[in-house]
Amino acid sequence: MNGVDAYPGNSGERSTVSETAWALMRSMIRIRRVEERLARLFADGEVPGFIHLSIGQEAIAAAFGACLTDADTVASTHRGHGHCLAKGVPVSALVAEVMGRDSGACRGRGGSMHVADLARGMLGANGIVGAGAPIALGSALAHKVSGRRAVAVAFFGDGAMAEGAVYETMNLAALWQVPLVMVCERNGWSEFSPSDRAFAGDGAKLAEAFGLPFLALDGDDVLAVHAAVGPLVAACREDRRPRLVSCATHRVAGHFEGDPQRYRDAPERAAAAAADPIMRLAARLCVDEDRDARARFDTIEAEITAEIDAAVEAARLAPDPDFDLARGDVYG
Repeated sequence: MNGVDAYPGNSGERSTVSETAWALMRSMIRIRRVEERLARLFADGEVPGFIHLSIGQEAIAAAFGACLTDADTVASTHRGHGHCLAKGVPVSALVAEVMGRDSGACRGRGGSMHVADLARGMLGANGIVGAGAPIALGSALAHKVSGRRAVAVAFFGDGAMAEGAVYETMNLAALWQVPLVMVCERNGWSEFSPSDRAFAGDGAKLAEAFGLPFLALDGDDVLAVHAAVGPLVAACREDRRPRLVSCATHRVAGHFEGDPQRYRDAPERAAAAAADPIMRLAARLCVDEDRDARARFDTIEAEITAEIDAAVEAARLAPDPDFDLARGDVYG
């Protein structure tokens, strides 16, 4: 059975699900192709500093992004390009920022690890492991105090599960009862070490200790994540209570771009590549068997490629940041 048609309901509802699947496909492809282009730009010396790619983890960002509104807020990680794009940051603004240009989302001052766009609810990527969680907590508290029917989402990885800031966030979120969704993108690695060498606990038991509802998902199945996250976010919006979500996923790229990944064996890397969420959804949409589905897939690819090409060329033509203006924001 086609996985998309496995959803209950009449043919009209299945058609709606299919359109949702294609929207999620577009979001994942956009994230994947942007990061692939950024990797090439980095290799060519057009990106200053380091970049950390989320290739293989696109389903989580795409599914959550589809369930959030402009009023909702997101705090991300050093691996945050996908969260930015899924939250609505334009490709042109993200690419220019990572390339360090004045036309970027932060006028070239944040770079890859600190992209933010407050107008779209993107509180920022963060170069400090686990540091996005308390920022999202503050935003969730602001939503509650201001009476907004908005939620805050904090993304973090395996390494952050060993960080005190994450536990403190869980504690205060539970005490204050704020609309915060904490999302662990559990890719099995804490930088260069398997996560079981960095964290001895259990996510479900940790959530129970703080009285947080807990949900474990297959983070590489974008339809399953979307189907679960939609009701979860809606419930959080209504009851104003925090939650913890654990999404098992796979990191295909290294910890940072250029990482030789000597700490990973070939079978493990092959298994990560085989879990590709884009190809999993493509199989469910019958992209390789259905001519119309293949044409739609190819059209999405072409449109996104053109969008990225235009963003890169615009960034190359944009000026570098003005140092005096940037200094004024720090010392003014």
